[in-house]
Formats: sequence, structure tokens, C-alpha cells
Amino acid sequence: QVQLVETGGGSVQSGGSLRLSCAASGYTYSSGFSCMGWFRQAPGKEREGVAAIDSDGSTLYADSVKGRFTISQDNAKKTLYLQMNSLKPEDMGMYYCAADTGLALQYGLHPLYNYWGQGTQVTVSS
Repeated sequence: QVQLVETGGGSVQSGGSLRLSCAASGYTYSSGFSCMGWFRQAPGKEREGVAAIDSDGSTLYADSVKGRFTISQDNAKKTLYLQMNSLKPEDMGMYYCAADTGLALQYGLHPLYNYWGQGTQVTVSS
């Protein structure tokens, strides 16, 4: 059974940085995931896609985080990362890792993934 476990959330001041990690386990697909992504959800708001990466390393970002966030993956460690710089109060929310074995990157910011983590909280104070 596929498991995704996020770590790295916390509280920072506006302008600060955090690095989220998502460790994947339990899958046996030799080719790995076709696409992995990060989503966030603030209280009272819908879950929104933040960044996605495919098995070739191509990336996709929401306009709101371009130039500030960087998604990356370490296939050997089966870990997905999200480096978040210049954080703003509007970046605050629960951040979720997602993975899929058939999703194309063009859909990477849509919540169409088969596998989800439990989330890690990011708080940004002004």
C-alpha cells in the first residue's frame, strides 16, 4: 500500500523559508510515479495545486508561487521536496503531497491524484 508522509512544516515569519519533504513507500511500480505534486488548503478554502513534477523532472507551478517555490525529487531516496522561500501570510495552510502512476504533468495542479499524504501545517506570520 502506497504511503506518503510529509514533514517540514512549521511557523515562520513573513519572508522566511521552509523546506517540505514527502517520503514515499509501499509502491512496487518499477517506473515509479508519473507525476507528484504539492497542494495546500487554507481554512474555508478549496485545496489548490502549488507545484508538480513528472518522472523526467519537468515542473509546473502555480502563478502565485513562481520564483519563490521550487519542487524537486530524489528518486533514490523516494522523496519529494518543496523549497519555499519569501513566504507570505497567504501561503499559510495545510500542505499535502500527492502522487499518481498515470497522471500527466499538464494536469499536475489538479487534485486528480490517486495517493495523498496526511498533510503538514505551514504558518506564516506577518
